[in-house]
Amino acid sequence: MQGSGPAPIIVSALFGRADQAWFDALRREHFPAERNQLDAHLTLFHHLPPSAEAELKQRLNAETRGVRAPWARAAGLMSLGRGVAIRVECPELVGIREALGEAFVGMLTPQDAGGWRPHVTVQNKVTPSVAKLLLNQLGREFAPKPVEIAGLATWWYRGGPWEPLSRHMFA
Repeated sequence: MQGSGPAPIIVSALFGRADQAWFDALRREHFPAERNQLDAHLTLFHHLPPSAEAELKQRLNAETRGVRAPWARAAGLMSLGRGVAIRVECPELVGIREALGEAFVGMLTPQDAGGWRPHVTVQNKVTPSVAKLLLNQLGREFAPKPVEIAGLATWWYRGGPWEPLSRHMFA
């Protein structure tokens, strides 16, 4: 751990074990190794203030406790310009994010207040030509598939790998 106490909070979805392994393998293969500090992830919010911690945990518990895991799928590929991502469709996550966004509206950064494109980044921080090659390569073999959203998590962000804060699992 790099420290304790207040830091910005990240909110992400948690994948089931098999899907996490699949996304992680793609990320290990294609993400520049020197920049790959994290497992594959689907970020709902990039930066909530530490003052939101208690209410955020309460709201995430309410969204997940006794609730069946939402339907989701890896729907397609997405160009990030200098990288490639897998687009994730999950209407229930969109609803959860909208509700949280309304609850924390005055606390959102411009990035989090803007539109949300749910995705898992498998390559980033490369030249546009390298990214385009991977997009074409993956496009030849990619087929949409269901993915398991097992829960939601919060993390402290202190500049390096994320530090776990809380986990909220679907039923």
